[in-house]
Formats: sequence, C-alpha cells, structure tokens
Amino acid sequence: MLKDGKILIGKSGDKELFLNPAMANRHGMIAGATGTGKTVSLKVLAESFSDLGVPVFLADIKGDLGSLAQTGCDEPHVTERIQSMNLAQDGFAYSKYPVSFWDVYGEKGMPLRTTISEMGPLLLARVLGINELQTDILSVVFKIADDKQMLLIDTKDLKAMLNYADENSREFAAQYGNIAPASIAAITRAIVSLESQGADQFFGEPALNMMDMLQTDNGKGVISLLDCRRLILNPDMYSTFLLWMLSELYEMLPEVGDCDKPKMVFFFDEAHMLFDHASKDLLMRIEQTVKLIRSKGVGIFFVTQNPGDIPDGIMSQLGNKIQHALHAYSPNELRQVKAAADTYRPNPDFNTAEVIQNLATGEAIISTLDQDGVPGMVERCFILPPQSFNGAADDMLRDSLIKGSLLYSRYANAFDRDSAYEFLQRMGLEREAQAQKEARDLEEAKAQEAARKQAEREAAAAQKQAEREAIAAQRQAEREAAAIQREAEREAKRKKTEIGRVAKTVTGTVGRQIGNSIGASVGGSFGKTLGGNIGAQLGRSILGTLFKM
Repeated sequence: MLKDGKILIGKSGDKELFLNPAMANRHGMIAGATGTGKTVSLKVLAESFSDLGVPVFLADIKGDLGSLAQTGCDEPHVTERIQSMNLAQDGFAYSKYPVSFWDVYGEKGMPLRTTISEMGPLLLARVLGINELQTDILSVVFKIADDKQMLLIDTKDLKAMLNYADENSREFAAQYGNIAPASIAAITRAIVSLESQGADQFFGEPALNMMDMLQTDNGKGVISLLDCRRLILNPDMYSTFLLWMLSELYEMLPEVGDCDKPKMVFFFDEAHMLFDHASKDLLMRIEQTVKLIRSKGVGIFFVTQNPGDIPDGIMSQLGNKIQHALHAYSPNELRQVKAAADTYRPNPDFNTAEVIQNLATGEAIISTLDQDGVPGMVERCFILPPQSFNGAADDMLRDSLIKGSLLYSRYANAFDRDSAYEFLQRMGLEREAQAQKEARDLEEAKAQEAARKQAEREAAAAQKQAEREAIAAQRQAEREAAAIQREAEREAKRKKTEIGRVAKTVTGTVGRQIGNSIGASVGGSFGKTLGGNIGAQLGRSILGTLFKM
C-alpha cells in the first residue's frame, strides 16, 4: 500500500519500511524457501505499483495471482495481521486491481505471440536447445532470410528457410560460409520437437506489441498477468520468452534516466530458470539488458528461492531486496545462507545469517535504497497483507475480464500473412512449372526432331521407291518395246515368207507355163512337161534367192 507517496512494505513494531518509487528502477529481489511468503510480498509490491499508476508484468507460475482482480475480504490470518500492524489507521482498505490475462497457449488468457524474426537466433537457440555450432548455422539462416527480404514469422517459415539454405548450400558457401546438412537436420528436429510442445501457437501473428502492456485504468497501472502453469513445463521456453519481452521493452522505450516512479515493473518468478543452462553470450546479454534498461525507467524484480540462483553480475544490480526464510540442513546450504546474509548491509542489532534461518511465514529481512541510492541497513519485519483477494482467481471472473478487454479483439484470432514459407513455396512452384515447361519444350523438340527425321526417312524411301518404279517402268517399257520390235520382226518375216511362198507359187506356175510352152514347141508333150518343170524350178529358185536377200 502507499503512504506518503512511498510503498509501505512491512512493519517492525512501530518502525515502517518503505520502498522509494524513484529507486524502483534499480531493480530488486524477492527470495525465500517455498511457503515462506514470497507470493504475498510480490502481490503487495504489484498492488502498490498499480496504485502509483505504474503498469506491472507478472509471471503467474501457480495460477494464484489472478486474484489481484478480486477485492480482498476478511480472513482470520489477514485480519490478525491488519490489527497487529495497526494498518487501519494507515488507510489500509481491501481493493481490486485492473488485470489483463495473457497465455501463450490462449487457454487462461489472451493469446500472446511473437515472430521468429523478433525472437532472434540467440534466444531461439536457447528455446531449441541446440549447440554453439548449430546456433551459428541458425544465425546464418537468419542472415540469408534478411538479405533475401523473407519474413520469418512462424515455425513453418523457419523450416522452409532451413530447407532452402540446405538445398542451396553450395551457392551460399562463398558468402556465408559452410552450411552443414547435419546441423540443418538437427535444428529442424529441434523445431519439430518444439512444435509438439505448442510452439506453433507461440510463434505467429498478431505479435505482441509491448506498448499494449503500458496501460493504466482509472489512474491505476494495469497488471499484465501471464499464466505460466503450462508454459513452465518447458523451462527454456518460459525463461526465453520473458527475456524476449524484456528485450523488446528495452528497444521500444526511450531513455528517461531517473524519474519519480518507473515506467513499468517486471516480476520474474522462478528467476533461476532464466540462468540455468544459459550460454556465456546469453548471460552477457541478460546482464547488459538488466544494467541498461534502468535508464528506460523499467524496474525488474527477480523472484527465486535462493539468492545464489542469480549470477553475481546481476545480483550486484539489485538494490531492493526482500529475503524470506531459508532453511539450511547441510554444510552447502549453510554456506548459501551466509552468502545471502553477506549481500546485506549489516544491522548491529542481530546476526543476519541466523535471522534468515529463523524467519516466520510472512516475515522477512528487507534492504532498500534511500533517495540517494545508498543501500539501507537490513531490517527485520513482517510483510503487509495484500489488499486484493487472497487465493485463486474465480474462473468466471477471469473469462469475463479476458473477453471484455479492449485488447481481446486484437489478439484473439491469429492470421498468417505472406512470409518466407509462402514465398519459397511460390518459388518452388515456379521452379517446378519452369522445369515442367522445359521438359515439355524438350519433349516437343524431340518430337519435332523425330518427326523431321521420320519425314526425311519417308522422303528418302519415297524417292527410292520412285526411282525403283521409274527403273521398273523403264525396263517394262524397254521390254514392251523389245517385244513390239520382235513382234514386228516376226510379222515382217511372216509377211516376207508369205510373199515368198506366193511368189514361188506364182513364179512356179508362170515358169511352168513358160516351160510348157517352150517344151511343147520343142519336144512335144515330153518337152512340154520337162520344160514346165524346169521353168517352175527356175522361177522358184530365182524368187527364193530374192526373198532371202
């Protein structure tokens, strides 16, 4: 709750412990074992920032923070705490707060999405769980997509781009380096595995605009609540998504330096997951973001069980700390308690390490920055109770708040615009169409060539046939001419023979008559006969000689 413009965190007797809103961008930590009161401390801070008009982001791991949207009520332990701390005189009153419910899977809140391009190769590699070499290959694929002006929006875009890079690896080798097929296959398998966990719902559009979380409602900062009950089952996706949100906010907000109150406050529950298995490059990026985002007016509070879960480089940036009980049952745990105690400015009234082990539920040691940014002496106190309802949110109220939000119509329905997958699909169809056209052209050329050769063969055959027919006709004509000539010769010979025979007959007859006449005149009838025979023979002999010539 607020008092005199400051956030009242807890009380120790009559002593009040505050967090100065002007120092909230110096970040903070809420730590303690399970069941020691971390959630109550988180709610008290979130409510107070909302009362200041500061937007708040909360990662709801257990599903019990949605009750911020419900007005608190009297409960025995709450009433006891209010009375013991004399909060009524400070103006403590039950209240409810404006809450926007979000859920990566769209089940317990408005769908929350981002794109592959916005996530970037480094954070995406953490989600995929790939090694350093494969991360380098993924960065190359992102670079190729950027150079080719192809949008990477969802997982199918990334898989299409990986396949494209693999198919054209020889072409890209000179400019981007060797792209190993084995690495491409490993990244693709990791994407398929991630899709089976629901990442196909996480990557897409409309992507979250972080400015939609910087809202106020009737003067109160809107508390954006991300339901992580399902998301936390994939720790890498959970932590990477929160880091992406922080990076987006850093890039989006202008520099404001120090101001009276932060522009926004982030609470990261189960903060150890942000750093587990993180690469050196990623840890450097987280540390750099935590350091630099302060100048954008953003405060970050890490909520974890043990302060040792937070790397030293980041712990050194945390000026406001709330430490609940830590239990030590082993030498290693004792060392962790001592290490946690050593991060506080000592209080001569008690031994910090001993107190940490003996804090009651709802009790904590606190150290905050004063107006000059100097860490205050550690104090022991009881944390205020929350003003909102203490318990799980009503499902009907949650549903009505989700669908009644002005942002619901913007984010409820996903859409799939033209991106790398569609571009490469068209490119593939065009290549296929071109290949089919080239194949058809080749087939047509082959058919035309075959037809030409067939025509030539047929023409040659026709020519040979014509030549054969001409030769046959010529030979037939020659044979017919020869036959006609032979027939003419035979006819001439026959006629000549016939004429000779007639001539012989005539000459024989004439000769016989002449011989008869001569013989009769010489020798009577004997002379007539003899003269006739001689005359006939002589006539035939003369004509026969003539017809033989």
